[in-house]
Amino acid sequence: MDLRSIREEYSKRELSAHECPADPLEQLEKWLGEAIAARVNEPTAMNVATVGTDGRPSARVVLLKELGGGGLVFFTNYESRKGQALVHLPFAAATFFWPELERQVRVEGRVEKLDSAASDEYFASRPYTSRIGAWASEQSRVIADKSVLVKRAAAFGVQHPLNVPRPPHWGGYRLLPDRVEFWQGRPSRLHDRIQYRLDGVENGGWIQERLAP
Repeated sequence: MDLRSIREEYSKRELSAHECPADPLEQLEKWLGEAIAARVNEPTAMNVATVGTDGRPSARVVLLKELGGGGLVFFTNYESRKGQALVHLPFAAATFFWPELERQVRVEGRVEKLDSAASDEYFASRPYTSRIGAWASEQSRVIADKSVLVKRAAAFGVQHPLNVPRPPHWGGYRLLPDRVEFWQGRPSRLHDRIQYRLDGVENGGWIQERLAP
């Protein structure tokens, strides 16, 4: 394969600073809405990167489930690799990529756990099989084969035939951004990049600036 010859010219839209609101979460909500309306593939999928105790970054795709409370909410197993990384260093970076719109969003910031009530509420809204799966999967751990998962799921299904409580090791996180970048593809690789950076001064606001592509 000649990977060097693969190129795409971006020219669908442009992004100017004066079009962007003062709050980056408002701009993210706008772009997310446009991605959903455009029926892009998995519009809420975001690549979340964390850093483990060994100092090495690790990334995986999770689904955004809420945009509010000053941040981005996702749910996972607290004992997973990302959960353990967030205990060690409660910061993360998330990236959305919507190639159909030639857009990318990068978010960086501190991560906090949701309270139990919020995690319970979301867990109760999940399909029954997904709730059982949260009990059955010891996420990120090595297992002998797929039958281990199947047997655990069957056992928890017998244990919880109707009502499935939220496992204590499963719940939500909120990524509270201090840096957000909106990237719009443009011709000749002269892409539009608008960055929001949280002012370090107490009660400070967002500083908006254009970055070179």
